[in-house]
Amino acid sequence: MRLRDSKPSVQMGRVLGWIQGSPTRTLIKRRRREGNGEIMQPSGRGYDHGITTFSPDGRLFQVEYARESVKRGTTTAGLKFKEGVVLVCDKRIASRLIIPESIEKMFKIDEHIGVATSGLVADARQLVARARVESQINRITYADTVPVDVLVKKLCDFKQSFTQYGGSRPFGTALLIGGVDDEGIHLYETDPSGAYQSYHAGAIGSNRNTVIEYFEKNWKAGMTLNAAMKMGLEALRSANDTELNREAVEVVVVDGEGYRILDRGEVTKQLDRLKPLED
Repeated sequence: MRLRDSKPSVQMGRVLGWIQGSPTRTLIKRRRREGNGEIMQPSGRGYDHGITTFSPDGRLFQVEYARESVKRGTTTAGLKFKEGVVLVCDKRIASRLIIPESIEKMFKIDEHIGVATSGLVADARQLVARARVESQINRITYADTVPVDVLVKKLCDFKQSFTQYGGSRPFGTALLIGGVDDEGIHLYETDPSGAYQSYHAGAIGSNRNTVIEYFEKNWKAGMTLNAAMKMGLEALRSANDTELNREAVEVVVVDGEGYRILDRGEVTKQLDRLKPLED
């Protein structure tokens, strides 16, 4: 017999009977037991289902989840020196079967701009491709290289658009963008929300706060290239609290001579300059 043919009281009884034995009812009972009599609610309370929905206290949970993705990424640091910017990262190789060179964390945008990433590398590749296109558009339009701050703003405007419209999600990656132009030496940190800030020395990824604390105590203006590379590697090691894997560390320098990646021999030479960790 169909429900609509029954009396209202019968219909209600059947519906309640179905709920009593349904998986939803079982889940509610379990959550009530786990919560000492109170029904446990999801952390976002439904406000994390869409990127366009603010919670009552003004939070966008999807953006916060994207930031958590960055926090789970590899530690990456950057700092200014007298003539440019040094970017260092630990690729965190999980198996000896992995070829270190196949893992990309550093990218060249133009001759005067480099990017280091942490978080979802696949998302980072999309942003790198976008940055390269914007750089070439500026070169073709104005017959000149793109200013670093202009590129950062365009890239972050693009990232912000993915936090404002439905049917998309934020980029689960943060970027350290270093470069040298006519205005000077630049180091920017970008956020999944599209926000950005300029730093003398900064870090993204896991153990970011530890690296920042190290830079706050030790960074000085006007450092030499060798001093900056040593400080960046020491900061990276302090975050991991263990000796760095020589095959997993990558160092990039962006200065007046352009963008260049240090080869394995140069990186090893810089690592040899570090004092051994105390037991």
